[in-house]
Amino acid sequence: MATVSELGNGALAELTVLDLSHYVAGAYCGKLLAAFGAEVIKIEAPGVGDGARQVGPFPDRSLDPEASALYLYLNTGKKGLTLDLASEGGSAILKELVTQADVLIENFAPGVMESMGLDYATLSTINQRLVMASISNFGQSGPYRDYRADTMVEMALSGQMYVNGDPEREPLSSTGYQPSYQSALYAYSGIMAALIARDRDDRGQYLDVSIQEAMASEHQFTLKGFTASGKIRMRSGNRYGSVHPTTILPCKADDNGKPGLVSLGISDPTQYVLFLQLLDMSELLDDPRFANPQMCAVNYREFDALISSWFMDHTAEEIVNALQDNRIPAAFVNEVSDVLDDPQYEFRGFWKDIDHPVAGSHRYAGLPYHLTEAPPVYERANLLGEHTDEVLGEKLGYDSDRLEQLREGGVI
Repeated sequence: MATVSELGNGALAELTVLDLSHYVAGAYCGKLLAAFGAEVIKIEAPGVGDGARQVGPFPDRSLDPEASALYLYLNTGKKGLTLDLASEGGSAILKELVTQADVLIENFAPGVMESMGLDYATLSTINQRLVMASISNFGQSGPYRDYRADTMVEMALSGQMYVNGDPEREPLSSTGYQPSYQSALYAYSGIMAALIARDRDDRGQYLDVSIQEAMASEHQFTLKGFTASGKIRMRSGNRYGSVHPTTILPCKADDNGKPGLVSLGISDPTQYVLFLQLLDMSELLDDPRFANPQMCAVNYREFDALISSWFMDHTAEEIVNALQDNRIPAAFVNEVSDVLDDPQYEFRGFWKDIDHPVAGSHRYAGLPYHLTEAPPVYERANLLGEHTDEVLGEKLGYDSDRLEQLREGGVI
């Protein structure tokens, strides 16, 4: 095991991570560690694997669990090991691996690791330098500890859902797995902090990560606004609420007939004046209803009606270019295909083409930051159990006879 200060060319080279996670939160945390050179060993149930393998989309509608787009994205750069953790033999092998590990990540329901004799209290006696992160919906304690949850539940209980959507409609959730990704980022930063502390204290520690708390921490502006003023921020749809125009407006279709949409983020008074000058509508500044962005927010319906004809006379490209040339925040509302073709992503090399022996070559999102001396490495996701023999042979010295015996017994 290495200290953080002793790591080589990869920012996290020589770190060994045992990734027991399934689906999104823990897997994404492990993916981030792997990208910077950590040896991340993905441990899955024999013959079944991570449940994410059953989640599409799949190339050519094959339904092949080795080709799940979700699994392939979340597990880039990892080694694959199959191990029945619920069996006595599987539990014993994991404990052997823990003696050589720096980090262990898991996102089972609270109590599952303890039921298998694999909780931190047990594992830390085997390796006192182990950093272990448990990610769960509500944390390892509290009245909600054993509640079942998904994105809808996590968004609702965190308070995030209540402030999203149209004020005249029910609250809206986010798309995808946003709570899981957010909690993974907090787990990643917590692991790094624990590793630095380990360099100083020569001891690991336990991270208890709550997805609910991760989401609540993401809207402190709303929560602090309530504690300071007693006022609850209400849903405001596509608007910011307190200033305007911060919204999405339709505009003229492009030459291919594609309807246009432009996103505006004008909150600064100077930008607001420039915006009205560009529209040749400076006279609105003399109208008390539209004298500044704050008053404009109160009367946003009337304001939008007055400027709509100008927007419908111009395409999104014309509007965005004109506004950005004048340092006014505006953007295209990109569809997914637009995002993949966006020149900014292309210039910075954000998209990575990775080949996979089953799924073929596909484009993956990279990381949103660049390191000058230790850039991330992007490698394909593991096949189920692909490196089982390699890991158990090299790390634990198991020979082919021992491996065959474990395989026949369903342990690996």
